[in-house]
Amino acid sequence: MGETTNEAPAKHTIPVIDRMMDVLGELEHSNGTGLTIRELTSRLRLPRTTVYRILNTLQRHEIVRRDDAGTYTLGRRLLTLAAQVASRASEIDVGAIAQPFLDKLATELGESVKLSVIDEDGILVLATSQGRREYALTVAPGQRMPIHAGAASKLLLAHLPPEAIDYWLSTPLTVYTNRTITDPKRLRSELARIRRQGWAQDKGENAPSIQAFAAPVYDRRGKVVAALSIPFLAGTEPSRMEELRMAAIETARAISEAMPASNREPREALG
Repeated sequence: MGETTNEAPAKHTIPVIDRMMDVLGELEHSNGTGLTIRELTSRLRLPRTTVYRILNTLQRHEIVRRDDAGTYTLGRRLLTLAAQVASRASEIDVGAIAQPFLDKLATELGESVKLSVIDEDGILVLATSQGRREYALTVAPGQRMPIHAGAASKLLLAHLPPEAIDYWLSTPLTVYTNRTITDPKRLRSELARIRRQGWAQDKGENAPSIQAFAAPVYDRRGKVVAALSIPFLAGTEPSRMEELRMAAIETARAISEAMPASNREPREALG
């Protein structure tokens, strides 16, 4: 008799990887506080040496990190991996298409540049290019950003279907600075304004000293699939701010024009 669907995968697994995933699962559910080897050993009922070796291996690959107190938490490498998963969730790899444009813009401006997308968990920084200007802000792919605070976040939220906007505005909206908009009515008004003008601005909603401009990236069907944003320090000269705003709009348009046609849709010019 042949193997059933459930039996076949179970038969061809690697036990040590199963145990590794158990370790990561416990760390995932530790609410960011992390766990010690002793706690993991107790929860998983595994030999201490096994847990120790798994953690050492994961730490070497930056999948977990260990603090001075011996507590292990999930590592930043997972953020980068998560970004790659999101970039391949559709037929078109937006991050790969956008990367040369991000690099060119960061080189020309000296400022850091980000490409963000929205998924069921909120806003994800998909791709970045680090600026080389003296006060360029540090950016990294894989970061999760608040759904309601920030230029890219608001722009992506603004272009969701009405029912999706309703859902996100019904969730708790955290106050980060005195410029964070948490009132649903005010936020709806802000989203409508962003749709009308075609770009978004952050005046210090997520961090008091950081501002940004963001512009939409469209696919060939005219759907917003990403947001290009340029963060910069508060206090930047107005003329420089206008330069950054226009650069974000123009580069987002160039990325949109470089987007290939979907395998399921005929190639059409952007409206």
